[in-house]
Amino acid sequence: MNILCSKTLLIKSVNTVIRAVSQKTTMPVLQCILLEAKDDVFTLTANDLDIGIRSTSEATIRKPGKVAVNAKIFSEIIRRLPDEEVLIETDNQDNILIQSGNSKFNIPGQSGEDFPPIQDVQSDNQMVLPQNEFRLMVQKTIFSIAQEDAGRPVLTGELIDIHDGFLHVVAVDGFRISMQKTEISGNRNFKMTVPGKSLNELTKILSQDDADSMNVKFTGHHILFDLGDTVFVSRLLEGDFLNYESKLYMDATARVLVRTKDLLDSIDRAALISKENKKSPVRFDIRQDKMIITSNNEAGSAYEEVPLQLDGEGLVTAFNPRYFMEALRAVDDENVVVQFTSSLSPCIIHGEKADTFRYFILPIRLN
Repeated sequence: MNILCSKTLLIKSVNTVIRAVSQKTTMPVLQCILLEAKDDVFTLTANDLDIGIRSTSEATIRKPGKVAVNAKIFSEIIRRLPDEEVLIETDNQDNILIQSGNSKFNIPGQSGEDFPPIQDVQSDNQMVLPQNEFRLMVQKTIFSIAQEDAGRPVLTGELIDIHDGFLHVVAVDGFRISMQKTEISGNRNFKMTVPGKSLNELTKILSQDDADSMNVKFTGHHILFDLGDTVFVSRLLEGDFLNYESKLYMDATARVLVRTKDLLDSIDRAALISKENKKSPVRFDIRQDKMIITSNNEAGSAYEEVPLQLDGEGLVTAFNPRYFMEALRAVDDENVVVQFTSSLSPCIIHGEKADTFRYFILPIRLN
């Protein structure tokens, strides 16, 4: 292989694919990036067998070929090269020459034939989604996925549920549910659960330009996001996800309309005293024209008042403040509606007008 390429484009590709490089593995090749030059295209690929990322960039290809190179040393070299064109050349023993300006490196590589290809996803199940909108939907829900040791592997991912012309992105951890939805074209219904790790890495490379879209294809085992010059493939999680809609659309005896920022700031201040655990929750005393938020423990006490509009009966309840703050920070609306049924029942946070998000939070029993 012998190519010339832009350092800027090369760094962009390296930073993209390195997210799929395995950190802990007994297979050294999984700690590598595959460099491949053929058909006038220079491609970088990484694959940890759960996530595979392929990035293509422009380059002058003098001689085609492929080689696997240790991702850590390769990325460190490329970042430190002068801002000039980069020459990458290999010999018959997979040794790699990297040269730019007056800098020259010779490092060992591995046979590109030993590198596992990323999963090829061929399916008629596909859709086109705006990259930035999907990125935001994930960011506004993923904090509610379960921890790896929670005992239900399917809840360590997010449900992507397409039905009735809407895309729903849902996360559940056993104490709360976070859901964002948006209208999409098409009338086919699908459900799949994508690992949280995969979505976290995907959001870091998705465009923040509202004009950029991506093609999404999926089978029963894998999902592929085609961003144009980057392809991102992830395995899917197996198992039945929670029937979230039955939880998010419950009847309520109290409906509170409140400014999002006022409620968030008050809980944030009260949480300075709360230890954010079951022994020290934040207490809500909901009255006709205000919500009194208090926190008390051996560290002291906090008292806040938030004006509101109440439709229904007042009540006293308590919650983990972190759960409330994470939900409210994901809300862009000036006002939110918080629905309550009883002191020991979950609350549901949703928009005042458009029903594009819902957050379900279980309460904490007061002593």
